[in-house]
Amino acid sequence: MNVICFGDSNTYGYDPRGYFGGRYDADCRWVDILAAETGWTVSNLGQNGREIPSSTPSFLAGTDLLIVMLGTNDLLQGRSPEQAAGRLERFLSGVSLDRSRILLIAPPPVTLGEWVPSPQLIDGSRAFARLCQTLAERMGIRFADAGKWDIPLAYDGVHFTEQGHKAFAAGLLEELR
Repeated sequence: MNVICFGDSNTYGYDPRGYFGGRYDADCRWVDILAAETGWTVSNLGQNGREIPSSTPSFLAGTDLLIVMLGTNDLLQGRSPEQAAGRLERFLSGVSLDRSRILLIAPPPVTLGEWVPSPQLIDGSRAFARLCQTLAERMGIRFADAGKWDIPLAYDGVHFTEQGHKAFAAGLLEELR
């Protein structure tokens, strides 16, 4: 299977512990754990700071599964959950793959931390997850809610810890069974 994981820093494997922000080792990144556990060819198209793009890139026709997890950066930049969901719908509508090959994952809710100073952001991230589920149902694409996978987040309230990546991978693998 050829799988593309398209997302932000939590897909990339950003390690918030270092001053310059490195990357966790491959054995701790959910994308690499997915590849190791399944034997699939998994491409990591995670990018630090990525918001939901206004235009959709072309994904290879031979892609068996496109996993999309976006939206946290949109909320952190001041977009409402509804605005972020609207951007996500436009983005997903532009994906040329068959809808059965798309898995939308709602990011886990943020928590109070260095990057999350207000409970409103937490509420917004929970509302965004609900909107993602509604969007996936309306578009006929697969959906998973990472908020149900007990993902430990770092001091910043946004990024997965090493254990968070492992928990995310376990939840995703269960979802894909």
